[in-house]
Amino acid sequence: MNDSLLCVDRLRVAYPDRSAIFSPETPLSWAVDDVSFMLQPGDRMGLVGESGCGKSTLGRAIMRLLPDGSQTEGAIAFAGKSVLELSPRELQHFRGEEVALVFQDPMTRLDPLMTIGQHCIETLQSHHSRLSQRQAKAQAIATLEAVNIPAKRWSQYPHEFSGGMRQRVAIALALLLNPKLIIADEPTTSLDVTVSAQILQELTRLCTERQMALLLISHDLALVGEYCDRIAVMYNGKFVETGSTQTVLQHPQHPYTRSLLQAALHIQPGGRQEVEGEEDEGNGGEIQNSPTPQSPISNPQSAIPNPPSPSSPSPPPQFPTPILFLRDLSKHYVLETNPIARLFSGADETIRAVDNIRLEVYPGETLGLVGESGCGKSTLSRTILQLIRPTSGLVQFQGQDLTQLSRQQMQQQRRQMQMVFQDPRACLNPMMTVGQSIADPLLIHQLATLEIAKEQVLQMLERVKLVPAEEFYQRYPSELSGGQQQRVAIARALITHPQLVICDEPVSMLDATVQAQVLDLMRELKAEFNLTYLFITHDLWVARSFCDRIAVMRSGQIVELGTTEAVFAQPQHPYTQTLLQAAPLLTMYSIPKEK
Repeated sequence: MNDSLLCVDRLRVAYPDRSAIFSPETPLSWAVDDVSFMLQPGDRMGLVGESGCGKSTLGRAIMRLLPDGSQTEGAIAFAGKSVLELSPRELQHFRGEEVALVFQDPMTRLDPLMTIGQHCIETLQSHHSRLSQRQAKAQAIATLEAVNIPAKRWSQYPHEFSGGMRQRVAIALALLLNPKLIIADEPTTSLDVTVSAQILQELTRLCTERQMALLLISHDLALVGEYCDRIAVMYNGKFVETGSTQTVLQHPQHPYTRSLLQAALHIQPGGRQEVEGEEDEGNGGEIQNSPTPQSPISNPQSAIPNPPSPSSPSPPPQFPTPILFLRDLSKHYVLETNPIARLFSGADETIRAVDNIRLEVYPGETLGLVGESGCGKSTLSRTILQLIRPTSGLVQFQGQDLTQLSRQQMQQQRRQMQMVFQDPRACLNPMMTVGQSIADPLLIHQLATLEIAKEQVLQMLERVKLVPAEEFYQRYPSELSGGQQQRVAIARALITHPQLVICDEPVSMLDATVQAQVLDLMRELKAEFNLTYLFITHDLWVARSFCDRIAVMRSGQIVELGTTEAVFAQPQHPYTQTLLQAAPLLTMYSIPKEK
């Protein structure tokens, strides 16, 4: 036990319960309940489970980052020393130099008033005060470049980065001090498959070279299966199954593990598959009646070596008139350089976030927009909605040019155009209850009275599986898990029954079972309310199972566009081929049910 790098023994964690003030005899609700495990130097352990099961709480408990008033039982030892007994000064050393945490939401790590460079310098100098500014900058730039952040973005602020780019910054900050253990809480949730693979390959390489341990918290079974040696499955605060990656994925023992694996296999090539040992009703109806993914193929990479000659796909015949029409749409940002650099270059540098986009979206379809983080996907969506004004080009919605509308006219138009943001906190006011947040669009557009709005909100809460609805209606966003927050954001976007919904990574934070439920819900709502989706995602298998057509975006441009079947079966552009090759697969672990 003393030889272990990390030893967690019968750990239990309970958050502060306001109701306990009035009822002290109320038993504690344990977010983490009797959890034990050990990590040795170089170990790579994946922790999987549904949103709200206690995964993130466990990671924060190890770092002693729980809210004041939380109750902890059991023991946490690092290198033979009790973490729960560390002094404030010892904790400062422990956090960062011994153990680093990559948060699920990078904005909780980044100060909006500090540049990326200032974040790096502060992190290094707070632990290594003897480092000069020049030494710290050189070390920081090397680490940033390791996660594909170029040195030219050193002086930019977090709000100038995409969600995926911010996550890369958070990972770089964790790597700066060369810790012995990294707790990565959904570290690649907002990253595309190529960058995700690069970062996880870098993390696993460091684990081997430096004997650094990794606790990878994720809802992505394929990701964990590819990069971790061991897996722990968590449900309702407990570890329900642990073992080697191969054993757990090939021979799952617990019903919950089997349901997770079945849900993950559901959206991957081949569609729904049987998992060894699973009974016909073993998933409790969680993902029943899900449509089979379109154009299933046993090996999507099989056609890559010899793709056909590029051609321009024509619009599907069932969608004759576009609901959204983009022509030569561009959004450029100018990076101001210092006077000396400007003297030599002659001008400031321009970032072409969206560069001459030509695209149509047709009524009733789901158009998937895929590409690496920072390629311009989110900028394009915000430009369509006129949340940021384009540099040039046309945005036509239902025949009307949005670029010519006043702010008031655009506000009225947004009743028909809603967005589900990548980060659910971006559209949820922490001072408003869930019910107030979802009802707000109805009241802004004067679509309902307070009483009718509440009734509609309760119905929508039930539709997005937040039950009992009355209870969730009164909660605040901070009281919900990340997955629950995202479902609230979806409910808020759909409450006005819009014509077009732009979904920016709407299920990236959800575990496999909840992800399947939400996607099924979105299919149902699409059919019920005649919705059109522009579906932005970095998860190729989600795009494949959910979208009618796929547009592949790189460096601000659409490099490939076609039906889902054509793009996955016969990818034409080299970048599309690279994306497909990098996407992790679970099919190697699927075993037919024994007869």
